[in-house]
Amino acid sequence: MAQISLTFPDGSQRNFDKGVTPAEVAASISKSLGKKAISAQVDGAHYDLQWPIETDAAIAINTLADDGPALELIRHDLAHIMARAVQEIWPDVKVTIGPVIEHGWYYDFDRAEPFTPEDLGLIEKKMKEIINARDPVRTEVWSRADAIAHYEKTGENYKVELVNAIPDDGQPIRMYWHGNWQDLCRGPHLQNTGQVPGDAFKLMSVAGAYWRGDSKRQMLQRIYGVAFKNRDDLKKHLNMLEEAAKRDHRKLGREMDLFHMQEEAPGQVFWHPNGWTIYTTLQDYMRRKQRAGGYHEINTPQVVDRKLWEASGHWDKYQHHMFIVEVDESRDGENDDASSKNKEQTRINALKPMNCPCHVQVFNQGRKSYRDLPLRLAEFGSCARYEPSGALHGIMRVRGFTQDDAHIFCTEAQIEDECARFIEFLADIYRELGFPTFEIKFATRPEKRVGTEESWDYVENALEEAIRKTGRTYTLEPGDGAFYGPKLDFYLTDAIGRVWQCGTFQVDPNLPERLNASYIAPNGDKTRPFMLHRATLGSFERFVGILIEEHAGKLPFWLAPRQVVVASITSEADDYVQEVTAQLRKAGVRAEADIRNEKINYKVREHSVGKVPVILAIGHREVEERTVTVRRLGEKQTSVTSLTDIVSELSRSATPPDLL
Repeated sequence: MAQISLTFPDGSQRNFDKGVTPAEVAASISKSLGKKAISAQVDGAHYDLQWPIETDAAIAINTLADDGPALELIRHDLAHIMARAVQEIWPDVKVTIGPVIEHGWYYDFDRAEPFTPEDLGLIEKKMKEIINARDPVRTEVWSRADAIAHYEKTGENYKVELVNAIPDDGQPIRMYWHGNWQDLCRGPHLQNTGQVPGDAFKLMSVAGAYWRGDSKRQMLQRIYGVAFKNRDDLKKHLNMLEEAAKRDHRKLGREMDLFHMQEEAPGQVFWHPNGWTIYTTLQDYMRRKQRAGGYHEINTPQVVDRKLWEASGHWDKYQHHMFIVEVDESRDGENDDASSKNKEQTRINALKPMNCPCHVQVFNQGRKSYRDLPLRLAEFGSCARYEPSGALHGIMRVRGFTQDDAHIFCTEAQIEDECARFIEFLADIYRELGFPTFEIKFATRPEKRVGTEESWDYVENALEEAIRKTGRTYTLEPGDGAFYGPKLDFYLTDAIGRVWQCGTFQVDPNLPERLNASYIAPNGDKTRPFMLHRATLGSFERFVGILIEEHAGKLPFWLAPRQVVVASITSEADDYVQEVTAQLRKAGVRAEADIRNEKINYKVREHSVGKVPVILAIGHREVEERTVTVRRLGEKQTSVTSLTDIVSELSRSATPPDLL
């Protein structure tokens, strides 16, 4: 029999018969590895232990100790085990697809009756029975005709459609059995159902989902589950979800009266006074930081003719995200029928989905010299992007948003310094906003790209050297850069371990070329500038949501929309309450008086739910002594302080960090 050579992680090589399986390779190394093996990496591809290896390859055997492969297999097998459990309980249910997702999996079912929370409990119980049975898992490769005939016979019409959708390019059609239950799957899978930890998974919820994501097709029921390698990891995840639910910005937005959203404006925010106070306070802070950082603030139009988007390249590549606006230029008065358009004089415009092309238009006004570079143009640019309704999520994922956007026009030689400067600029802002650490991901040249190799080498080296100069580390993401240039993305980790991508820094020689931007070089020649796209917070809406959830609504005092409530204990204190409130406002503190005829405990409870950081209670004694009783959010103990001292203290606390 023909031989193949397999290379192991330590560099050693061994010959095996062609068609050897990873299971046989593992067993040949040691009996213990043969028992522990769950899958293999063969030339970087994830292999089932039962799949034959036909050519020379590099191989590594995976065990349950290997987090990535182990978790993928556990979650994938649980999707199948759940589908088997559902069909064993309700044999008439039809199965569709069940992929692995972050933290777990889902599986879509066609069932006439809706699944209930009690049903999820029954399914979990049946899944544990299947796991305890330790049924073997096996795989076979079938012909397309045999697979279709099998599913037509069993009445699984969704599987027939899936088989027909598999490209006829030699891709194997794999059939998997978990015990006697069968499913169509690319694999790989574990070797028996008992390899799945039976106490480290949980079914979470049921949601509707259209078949193949098409709203014209059958509505299915999607069951979500989460799974980990052990019970402790599951418990940590469930605790995190519980904490996240308490911090949900949508819930806190209602309790703190910050914003609302409604059907007439999907994906857009109605800011209430409290929420808009947070928004504008953050924006004012960023405006001061950018001014100090050498940026010139500009403002550009909301609606722009398609000609500019065509010239920039966005019309072809981004039109599906744009809101299109058609205007009949022949209309000359309010009596014209807007529904009857003159096609010859109709202009097609788009609400801007990004600010970049408009910033180039500002740069192009007037002659620019190398002495004008770097030129840093910043805008709190209001953008509109179409997002599918199912992707919208409070103020975190919206259709209308404002970016703290800026573009730096510079020479190639200035890229390194501008990148290092931005990293320090961003780090200072993140630190002052309560995120002292962040992660940098460095995305390099993709397979399809524009520009010379020499230019890519220079720019990538410039970004790498800039990161090194700042004393920071990065994670390399090969091939994930834009087609026109590499980029850095900046990630924050919040109080409960969730990661958010906020800032970005992208090098772009392409847009200045497309939009004919130039400057006069020292030798008098017209030269194309490089354009550096950068954002620090990203979307203001999203970043406000992140801050709300990071602090569970208990925002830093300078950012809190309602900083102080001065509450009367008795009506005889009303005049002093108003005096205290006036002094605090004069000192720059957002203070309000509460002189309602309610008990103080009621007032304290109400304002605590609203996350007011400080409540000053005033009764007879406080009026006589010109003091206040201070109650801070989250603290049970109160203290008595003089009016002069509390005004001074709270005035300092209300000062934004950049002004201290």
